[in-house]
Amino acid sequence: MATAAPATRTASATMNIDKARIDRALAEMVTGGRAAGASALVWRDGKEIYFGTAGYADREAKRPMRRDTLAQIWSMTKPVTGVALMQLWEQGKFRLDDPLSDYLPEFAQTKVYEGADSAGNPVLRPPHRPILVRDIFRHTAGLGDGPGDSYPQKALAAADPLNPGNDLPEFSRRMATVPLAYEPGTQWRYSLAVDVQATLVEKLSGQKFEDYVRQHIFVPLRMRDTAWTQPQERYSRLAIPYARGSDGKLQRKNEADIRLWNFSNRKLTRGGAGLVSSLDDYMRFARMLLNGGALDGVRILKPATAKLMSTDQLDPRIVERSWLPDKLNGGFGLDFAVRTGQPKSKKENRGAVGEFFWDGAWSTLFWVDPANKLTVVYFVQSEPFDGTLHHDIRRAVYGDNYLGPKGD
Repeated sequence: MATAAPATRTASATMNIDKARIDRALAEMVTGGRAAGASALVWRDGKEIYFGTAGYADREAKRPMRRDTLAQIWSMTKPVTGVALMQLWEQGKFRLDDPLSDYLPEFAQTKVYEGADSAGNPVLRPPHRPILVRDIFRHTAGLGDGPGDSYPQKALAAADPLNPGNDLPEFSRRMATVPLAYEPGTQWRYSLAVDVQATLVEKLSGQKFEDYVRQHIFVPLRMRDTAWTQPQERYSRLAIPYARGSDGKLQRKNEADIRLWNFSNRKLTRGGAGLVSSLDDYMRFARMLLNGGALDGVRILKPATAKLMSTDQLDPRIVERSWLPDKLNGGFGLDFAVRTGQPKSKKENRGAVGEFFWDGAWSTLFWVDPANKLTVVYFVQSEPFDGTLHHDIRRAVYGDNYLGPKGD
């Protein structure tokens, strides 16, 4: 007699898309004051099964969120950069475990910060092993990101690698002067490593990074709305960003932030941020990943490469993982967070083992769920980053009881 499947396999055996549930979630984000506007697009089994919006792209002008609204996606730029660099890996341009300094020699002199001596001076020494190319994919290089009070953070601010007047080679030279915050390969800590990836794309391809990505990703995938610099005729489609004020309410950001994406005098094209995209455009990128690197007869990556990128690359000994565990029960691949275990409680984000994803500073999100042949792109422009929005859109897509397949 056949035995029943273990009850622990899933909390719910099937996943059903409830369009009304997603509509309610988007509406509640707006009425609850967490977003001025929100939109979501869901594909499953090779077809669109949901599109919806709530609220405004421009609240003051009463311009609604629409399907063709453009959003600043910030760190959702990172997976695009990762795909570009892995195309060059497929061509044999580098090995993942090569020292980064083989290609960017300035990093051969980068030191690790060990602390301060008795006089308060920083103690710097060579790392026990070099930064590997693999490290800049998985945020284990020791590089920093953002302001802070530690010596490496202050050194990063002083070096000013992200000054828009720097080109990518100058960014890299300045970045290499900043002491590492920890030994390469020992921690996961979000960083400017993907901007280093962009420098490597430029160095290995012989093309400007922006040109390479356009030619090898955007044009083949027909991502016509996605770019670091948008033409002026698209300004009217841009979603306005809103930031939470001291009163807890969302307030329109200033003009400099609104047009940040189109800074015409910049020399720097970042690998880690800066893209503006539309729901349909980014969905084409996500569908390519779901399909193992190809879409509509165009191959961007080999299936094995797409699988490698979406497989957890963190050694079990890397236990210091900053805020990554707040996002999922899992680890990190090559420019993607990767789910390796079921959500342990309803407080955690819903999702299926094997999914991979990333998000953006203004609370945008996308994820790819191979177990359910599903991908979702979610747009909002709310600052600071609001993880409750991601919890709620995921809950709306999956429902409260679905946990997906059990992890290893």
